[in-house]
Amino acid sequence: MEVAHAGLMTPVGPLGVAVSERGLCRVGWARHQVSGTAGSAVARAAVEQLQAYFAGELRTFDLPLDWSFATGTRLAVLQALYTVPYGTAVTYGELAELSGTGAPARAIGGIMGSNPMPIVVPCHRVIAHDGLGGYSGGGDGYEGREVKRWLLTLEGALPPTLDWDPAGLAPAPT
Repeated sequence: MEVAHAGLMTPVGPLGVAVSERGLCRVGWARHQVSGTAGSAVARAAVEQLQAYFAGELRTFDLPLDWSFATGTRLAVLQALYTVPYGTAVTYGELAELSGTGAPARAIGGIMGSNPMPIVVPCHRVIAHDGLGGYSGGGDGYEGREVKRWLLTLEGALPPTLDWDPAGLAPAPT
């Protein structure tokens, strides 16, 4: 299977995308700035849509997705997550219920932590019943929970704090 790669710099660090012949199969934080596309119309569309999302201009991604990496409970949970609207959040327990899997909240958290398409399949919209919860997103120098907070604030699910900057997060010193 041939896979095309592309990348972009975002307000929360560099992102890379991978696209199979079925559709988008990976979005991930890169260790260094990446840019450009590798000849795939879907990879170019993914970069364009991610840029529009981070500019506050896109609320719903319209990309073909390659779900072949997931089966069973994981697939049901990720597909349910994909339907959680922009600007909203659900708890781990609510996502379990929405997915119809009956998976415990801890299992939902594990699935979120291994989500291969963050942002597009919006695991940042899943919160704990008593707070923000964890987040494994963010590249080198970007703390996961701060990335989650920034994304939820961009979408209006959290009110901006005095230090929130729409230009993005500054990487932590290493």
